[in-house]
Amino acid sequence: MRPWLRLWRFRGAPGRIVAALRRAGLLLAVPLLAVCLPTAGMAAAAVPLRIVAAERVYADVARQIAGPAATVISVLNNPAADPHLFEAAPSVARALANARIVVANGAGYDPWMDALLRANPVPGRQVLVIARLLGVPAGSNPHLWYDPAAMPAYADALARALTAADPAEASTFATRLARFRASLRPLDARIAALRARFAGTAVTATEPVFGRMAAALGLKMRNRRFQLAVMNGSEPGPAEVAAFDRDLRTRAVRVLIYNRQATTPATRRLLEIARRAGVPVLGVTETEPAGLSYQAWIGGTLDALEAALAAPPHP
Repeated sequence: MRPWLRLWRFRGAPGRIVAALRRAGLLLAVPLLAVCLPTAGMAAAAVPLRIVAAERVYADVARQIAGPAATVISVLNNPAADPHLFEAAPSVARALANARIVVANGAGYDPWMDALLRANPVPGRQVLVIARLLGVPAGSNPHLWYDPAAMPAYADALARALTAADPAEASTFATRLARFRASLRPLDARIAALRARFAGTAVTATEPVFGRMAAALGLKMRNRRFQLAVMNGSEPGPAEVAAFDRDLRTRAVRVLIYNRQATTPATRRLLEIARRAGVPVLGVTETEPAGLSYQAWIGGTLDALEAALAAPPHP
C-alpha cells in the first residue's frame, strides 16, 4: 500500500499524523493539517450559541443583546398571519433540540412550545418564559410585549443566561444589555408623556392585543367582556355586541383598536361602523413586522395612537 493511501486509515493523534506525513515525504501538508484538525476547545469556541425564540420580537431582542455570539431563530414571523392558528412543523422541534437558550411567551399564548420542550428534553438547555418572569398566570392577557415591563425583565434574564452559557463574553453581554436598556428610555418617556396627556380617555378594541399598553397609558378601555370573548374563541353575547355598537355610533370612545392579523366579518362590521361614525381606527399586530426593531415597532405604534387620539372630533 502506498504511503499516502495509508494516511486515510490513520487514527492517531495529531502529533503522530505529522510524523507519518514526514515519513511519507508530505511535510508541506502539515500547515493545512493544523488548520483542519483544531483542538476540541477551539471547535467549541467556533460554534455560536443557538437561541430559539417562539416570537419574532423576543428573537430581535436576543440579537441585540447577544450580537454575533449567537445564532438566533424565531418561529412566529409573519405579521399577516394569525399566530393562534400556528402549527409547529418538525423543523421547529429540530431547532429546539439544538438550542442552548429557548424563549417562549407563556401565559397560554404558545402552548406548542411547552409540548415540544417536554417531548425532547435537553440537558443544560435554558428556557426563559416571559410570563414567568413577570409573574403573569395562565388565562391572563398573553400579549406581553405590549407591557413596558416585559422587555427589561426579559433582557436582564437573557443576559444572565448568555453569561452562563459563555462566561468569557460576560462583559460584552453586559455592555449590550446596558445599551439595550438605554434604548428603551425614549419609549418610557413617550409612554409617560402620552399618559400625562390622554389618561382617562375612553377607547375600545375588538380584542385585548394592545390592552397592556393601553393600561400603561392610563386609557379607559371599554367593552372588555366583548374582547375577552373574542380572545377565548367564543362569540360575544348580544348585550356585548349592542354596547360596542352604541359606543361607536355615539362616539363614546376616542379610538377603535383592532388586530390586523385576525380580522373577521364581525371585526370588519365594527370597522365600518367606526368609519361611518368618524371614530379613528388603530390597527396593531401581534407579530413584530420584518425590518423593524422592537423599539421602532412600539415607537411607531405609539405615534399612530397619538395621532388617532389627537384627531379632532368628527362633525
